[in-house]
Parts: sequence; structure tokens; C-alpha cells
Amino acid sequence: MYAAVRRYEGVTDSAEAARLVNEGFVPLMRQVSGFVAYYWIDTGEGVMVSTSIFEDQAGAEESISRAANFVRDNLASLLPNPPEVMAGNVVASA
Repeated sequence: MYAAVRRYEGVTDSAEAARLVNEGFVPLMRQVSGFVAYYWIDTGEGVMVSTSIFEDQAGAEESISRAANFVRDNLASLLPNPPEVMAGNVVASA
């Protein structure tokens, strides 16, 4: 398995961001080949984190591309700062 994690700071409206991600972005993730799971996490104080899990690296890389496009087209005012993006092999899970 392979995971992509994106950390967004300076979120201006976490409830609206969550609604748009749930209604618009989650369906896009489900279409990516090798999709396993997706999580959008509100850590508070204007920080939100997404975690995408895929069967392989290609799916995770596709999710990173789709996320950048979705944020640019739908969430730019809510997520004004570029995310910190990390990706790698899942080496332990439960």
C-alpha cells in the first residue's frame, strides 16, 4: 500500500472545506485506480490534513494531482496556503 498525506494551514472555514471535500473530492478519489481509503481530518486552529491510501504509488500520485486541481478550482479561498505534501510506502498498519 502507498499513502499520500497533505497538511493545510490557514484554513479559513473548516466546516465549509469539509463539506466541499466530502461532496466533491471524495467521489473523485473513489474513481482513482487502486483506491483503498480517504480521510479528511480537522485538527483545529485552522489546520486540516488529508490522508489517501492506495494499493500502489501510481494511485497516490494521481490523488496528489487531483487534490491540487480540486483545491485550485474549488477551495482556493478556504485553503489559501499551499499544502505540505508527503507520500510513501505504508510499512505498518492495523
